[in-house]
Amino acid sequence: MVFGARVWKTGIAVALALYISAWLNFTPPVIAAVAAIFAMQPSIYRSWRYFLEQLQTNILGAALALLAGMFFSNNVIAIGIVCIIVIIISLRMRMEETIGLTLVTVVAVMEASGEWEFALNRLLLSLIGIGCAFVVNIFFFPPKPKEQFAAQIQTIFSKMSLLLRTVISNEMKETVFREEKESLRSSLKSLSDKYRLMEEETKKLKGKGNGFGRIRELVVYKQKLLVMYKGLEVLEAVDEHYFQAARTEAIDDYFDQHMEKLIKFHEHVLLKFDDKLKDDLTEGLEMEAENERFMTVLIERYTKQPEGLLRLSIVAAAMYDYGHQVARLDKLVEHDNRGENEEREPLEILLKGIRLK
Repeated sequence: MVFGARVWKTGIAVALALYISAWLNFTPPVIAAVAAIFAMQPSIYRSWRYFLEQLQTNILGAALALLAGMFFSNNVIAIGIVCIIVIIISLRMRMEETIGLTLVTVVAVMEASGEWEFALNRLLLSLIGIGCAFVVNIFFFPPKPKEQFAAQIQTIFSKMSLLLRTVISNEMKETVFREEKESLRSSLKSLSDKYRLMEEETKKLKGKGNGFGRIRELVVYKQKLLVMYKGLEVLEAVDEHYFQAARTEAIDDYFDQHMEKLIKFHEHVLLKFDDKLKDDLTEGLEMEAENERFMTVLIERYTKQPEGLLRLSIVAAAMYDYGHQVARLDKLVEHDNRGENEEREPLEILLKGIRLK
């Protein structure tokens, strides 16, 4: 488990909610603490959206609970029915994330048995917790999905490049390889979540700095993520097909050398994006041509002697696709570095063809 900023912020929000509840003499303060725990979100946009949605559903839930409490007191069956109604309404409003905390408010309010002052106290406790989480999330270590994505992708690439460099030569122990591959898969899922947070903030927050430059950069980040998934597909193809195919030492060397070229090219593209290497237009063109030659040689061999080469062609296709997507990333990085005006296309066009897992 990683003890990140969100862990600390949750603790601070809970403590703040308890302190404010005690200062205002609202009881029981545990309701505010529970609300603060539920309301902590991984991005500023989601914090703001969650705050507004909770405000709506909590007021609605409290009103229904107060009305039901006047007629049915704190009857357990009535509480259950009101909870069902609140869940249905929240789903219809497309505010599924608010259901848990709203139900806490409903149950707490229905304990009041129709006493509006008591019910108001419970509602305010929930709002205090939500507000504390919102404020803490903004002012204490505010979420930075872009920086987190950039740092995480470097770590994941180091892990993936090691696996790709050793997969053809079969140097790594099988148990270690499988563990590392599953770890890579899990890391890529986490990276996808980071990207979606970053994409969400870029599209939804329209403040300063959300111009075309950020959108163009977002396209590059999405392609970087796609390339990582293509590297994982190469690992899967080698694991499933390569060692079961009939091959010679010369074929092993051929595949291994091309894999090394692809990884080195991928590494250079990432360094260019970080502005650590000079832009080199020829490298991308040469690598595309080399990738084409690699696939052409395999197709010609398969045409002449298909027996035993079918599985190798699957691996070759995965490697070719990986190289093709790295070359596409290289072009996007070049355009991003130059900031060319002709690339000013709508986000939907730029993102066309880039699909995430």
